[in-house]
Amino acid sequence: MSSLLDKARVEIKLGDYGVAPATALTDPSVLPKVQEYRRQSGSRMYPLGKEDIPKKIVKADYHVSRKVDGEFTVLIYRDGEILTVNPGGTVRVGIPWEQEAARLLSKAGIKEAMIAGELYVHVEKRRPRVHDVTTVARQPQSQNDLQRLRFAVFDIMSINGEPPSDSFAETWKTIQKLFGEGELVHPVEAKHAEDPIDIGELFEQWVESEDAEGLVVRSDTAGLFKIKPLHTLDAAVIGFTESVGDRQGLLHDLLLAVMRHDGSLQVLSRVGGGFSDDERRSMISDLKDMVVESEYAEVNSDNVAYQMVHPDWVVEISCLDLISQTTRGGSINRMVLDFSDNGSQRYNVVRRLPLVAVISPQYIRRREDKSVTVDDVRIEQVTDLVEVPLADRDARQMTLPKSQTLRREVYTKELKGETMVRKFVVLKTNKENESDEYPAYVLHYTDYSPNRKTPLSRELRISSSLEQINNLWDELKEANIKKGWDLHATSVETIAITAPKEAGRVTPQTKLETKSSKKTTKKKAATKKKDAEAPAKKKAAKKTAAKKTTKKKMAPSTRTKKKTAKKKSG
Repeated sequence: MSSLLDKARVEIKLGDYGVAPATALTDPSVLPKVQEYRRQSGSRMYPLGKEDIPKKIVKADYHVSRKVDGEFTVLIYRDGEILTVNPGGTVRVGIPWEQEAARLLSKAGIKEAMIAGELYVHVEKRRPRVHDVTTVARQPQSQNDLQRLRFAVFDIMSINGEPPSDSFAETWKTIQKLFGEGELVHPVEAKHAEDPIDIGELFEQWVESEDAEGLVVRSDTAGLFKIKPLHTLDAAVIGFTESVGDRQGLLHDLLLAVMRHDGSLQVLSRVGGGFSDDERRSMISDLKDMVVESEYAEVNSDNVAYQMVHPDWVVEISCLDLISQTTRGGSINRMVLDFSDNGSQRYNVVRRLPLVAVISPQYIRRREDKSVTVDDVRIEQVTDLVEVPLADRDARQMTLPKSQTLRREVYTKELKGETMVRKFVVLKTNKENESDEYPAYVLHYTDYSPNRKTPLSRELRISSSLEQINNLWDELKEANIKKGWDLHATSVETIAITAPKEAGRVTPQTKLETKSSKKTTKKKAATKKKDAEAPAKKKAAKKTAAKKTTKKKMAPSTRTKKKTAKKKSG
């Protein structure tokens, strides 16, 4: 029986509890399945506010569950072995609730299962928050911390390799049968409802009275809904676009930002709904007088670029939800800008940092009683609701790690009196842990041929694997370097060209190997020079040999003539 996990790659946090990357899973299909389930369920779920319940929900049979504020996680069980995986690729093993789940599944005769649920922390006198999971699961301080980690089951992805029933009512019966007796792992709290009135009452009880995050409402016939209380935010107006066509002269939408502790402005969202036509007309007239220069550019849904404005206005918006992660578990990054107000009146780019996606933003009003300051448009409006990494950091002081050149080769070729150049470069970005926007390795290929209609062309390859990027190098080089191309320059960094497969990471090499590489390069250059000089030397040698031959042929004749002359004189 093969194990689900390479246990040598598990980092133990406390006791039996440890974490590992998804690359430590022996079945590479697990993480994509988790991510795809998260993507599909998110795309099917329609967000609503309380006021939308009577408008959007029709009479039908509904399964209504309390929304748990935790971390979406999938339980993986196979032949007695159990672990969890989240969409970001974090694997967790050795949590007490996992052992309880394994006992319940084994008791039910289950051989294999993928169970979707919410990992949360049990707390007293308030509802759990996703922040709690991050704190406890990242570095638990005691066994009691691990006991506080719980798992609320809300769906089944597969049982013994088979998908669940098409009827969620049947799926829910299976969930209750498997986990109804659990303490640390249990079905999410849920009730049956038949109309909007029942759902509204549950919203008032669970959300408004008991401070639950929201409701998840599903029906096999009417659809899937997420109902949460509306959030309101105050944000700075940093840009606008004008409508096109027959609505030209009216505001299309606003670009909004919140302020970080360091005074920089981070792009938050766009808002285009909630305005009256009178507001759209009067606002755009004023905003056009506030336009300033900007190093940063962004376009709206119609691909019209925002005109950036002096950050004077504050507006209040509402939204149904704030999402801090992509469906694959990555951060949602937004640009941080520095506005210079000392003469230049210009926005300058700082860098992208994690923030949120704002779901269904709506304009409420302009807040003329507020100004663009850290207190009035503070980023804490967002971080009090969802966890945002690095929100308290000074964006201007956060410099990205420098990239490192691992391999570089330049080839040249003469054709019709012109020099063609082909260059290959492999970079290690050292930024893959900073943001999902950066790959671990980049292969850049440049082809310059002055005789072509388009002289310069480029190709780019990216990968998270050193072994793969080197394979891509070999393929690209084989396809583009043929007979007649001369190696003009080469360099290799002090990093292994092929990483050990079992480690999956870059390993340092010794300086001796680098020196050896340099010696090899010099030796090749010397050989090339020697080969280039060979024809000339060979020609000179032939000339010298010809002279000697002529001298040898002439020598006997000369001696004979001297003897004859001597006899005559005698």
